[in-house]
Amino acid sequence: MAVHAAFTQKTFEFNFQARTSRGPMRDKTSWFIKLWDDTAPGVTGLGECGPLPGLSIDARPDFQDALQATLQKVMQTESLRDLPLTWVGQTAPAGFPAITFGLETALLDWQHGGRRVIFENAFVEGQTIPINGLIWMGNLDFMMQQINDKIAKGFTCIKLKVGGLDFDRECDVLHYIRQRYYRENLTIRLDANGAFKPEEALLKLEALAKYNIHSIEQPIKQGLPALADIIQQSPVPVALDEELIGVEGEERAALIARLKPAYIILKPTLHGGLSGCRAWIAAAERHGVGWWITSALESNIGLNAICQFTAEYSAAMNMPQGLGTGAIYTENIPSPLVVKQGAIQYDPARVWNMAGI
Repeated sequence: MAVHAAFTQKTFEFNFQARTSRGPMRDKTSWFIKLWDDTAPGVTGLGECGPLPGLSIDARPDFQDALQATLQKVMQTESLRDLPLTWVGQTAPAGFPAITFGLETALLDWQHGGRRVIFENAFVEGQTIPINGLIWMGNLDFMMQQINDKIAKGFTCIKLKVGGLDFDRECDVLHYIRQRYYRENLTIRLDANGAFKPEEALLKLEALAKYNIHSIEQPIKQGLPALADIIQQSPVPVALDEELIGVEGEERAALIARLKPAYIILKPTLHGGLSGCRAWIAAAERHGVGWWITSALESNIGLNAICQFTAEYSAAMNMPQGLGTGAIYTENIPSPLVVKQGAIQYDPARVWNMAGI
């Protein structure tokens, strides 16, 4: 008897809206871990490793070599059957959170029969998870069109990027939203991706506050000493995202205690896999900090695993999560994932089509 492990690689092309928004980035590559065990012929566990170029700490030239070395270690294991998730932490290399996430989800998938079921919970039984509608950056007309479309499709929470256009024009968009949809109970989240200069951040946050903003992610670049004061003085609740990348162990709680953000935003591919996100959530809840989970442009394989992980937390089922990226690709992997009425759902009547993976 033996354990087997392999990977395949696939590049997904962005659709027109995503290409327009993301500038030179036109596609994204993922590596898919496949695990199988002679004790269960025909059962294959599948997990996705998809580091984000320019953002992930493991988006580096030796990523595939590290993945191959990890799978060689996996094949020295006698059986997958009773392995705990802590085994992944002992097997995946440090500094490669995308490999950790892919290996964790491949293992859990195999242990649940290779059905793309990572956790047996309410999500795979049909319960929906509310999500925010992502508005891609672009000119004013392009953004207005998306906003109107999201509202028409039942979204009650939208997320806009700010800092990439003229700031006054971005405020015009927010003014338009609040004027046109003043009757709707519409939540607006913003993501600056570190675009504001420290010396101008508070002035811009004060200007944004009058639009009743739920939160703003990463107003200035990660690692800057001004962030603590900006969080403390900001009239808009600050959420941290990029600030969490590469932070591990006891440093998680130390960062939260030092900066005291209103929220943290968790991406398993970037923030230590499922086990890393669990540690972040525990640290956040100890300090009274809110959180939600976001995908990192994974295909439907990774997105499905993240949705199921999210559903392990009852609080997350009542707060919009960032899980609406399944339509970003021209040819995503056909799956049971469906987005409707501002929520994502697992429809068991739909089937997976794993051709090419």
